[in-house]
Amino acid sequence: MRNQIFSVVSKVNRLPILDLISPSAARAHSQEEQQGYLESQTLAQRCAREIAGFLQEGWSEKKTADLMEVWLRDHGVKAFFHKPFVWWGDRTRFNGVKTYWDYLPSGRLLCDGEVFILDVAPIYNGYISDVGFTGVLGNNEGFIKARNFLAKLREEIPMLAVEGKNLWHQIDRIIVDGGYDNIHKTYPFGVLGHRLHKNSARLNASFIHFGWQSYWEFLSRGLFGQILNKDFSGSLDGLWAIEPHIGAPGFGAKFEEILVMENGTARWLSESSNI
Repeated sequence: MRNQIFSVVSKVNRLPILDLISPSAARAHSQEEQQGYLESQTLAQRCAREIAGFLQEGWSEKKTADLMEVWLRDHGVKAFFHKPFVWWGDRTRFNGVKTYWDYLPSGRLLCDGEVFILDVAPIYNGYISDVGFTGVLGNNEGFIKARNFLAKLREEIPMLAVEGKNLWHQIDRIIVDGGYDNIHKTYPFGVLGHRLHKNSARLNASFIHFGWQSYWEFLSRGLFGQILNKDFSGSLDGLWAIEPHIGAPGFGAKFEEILVMENGTARWLSESSNI
């Protein structure tokens, strides 16, 4: 069953989707709404940074993911777009990931010098955010170079987003030219990012690792208008969780935060970076 589910996702990942954009996908968000998204994102980033500061050699991915969820629930989160994902070492570049279940936090233990990624998408006061944070336990020169690369890429993305070209391909070129692998192309549907919408649901049930709200938000609005991949075509107006993920020898690194597209301009929702 596990392999069958992943096989279906993989096949959909290869479908041409140029003509499947939902006409209602793009819309403006008020300043009040943007403030709600910012508060959700800030809370998620606080969680990632604080938990990262607690990490010790010998902690498991599963233990860390559970701690992140407890932290967020203690701070008012009642539901998730997706619960915490945690990866150590070469799993940060998805080595050995072949099924949906391989993405989930495992019993792997963190070692000194290993890079780690914390990724979580809480729903806070109805507002969905999705953040990714990369760090390292101890020292890793390769990680410092990758972090600097991502920081520069973050500066460039708003300018790239308003050029009218496919943002996925522009970022892919920068990653490859920088000597890294494009890891987000291996994600289900090959996504670089996805739209964010205010969640009006009142139920807090979860389905597998993703909240049922995740599926509803995408499917009710037209799945392929909600994801930014190599085949995306249409307006980028709205709020997007953007997550460029690069691969270096032995590890991967990423960031994820909200990009605001409105009136022909692009900016990060928060001026401060989580890189």
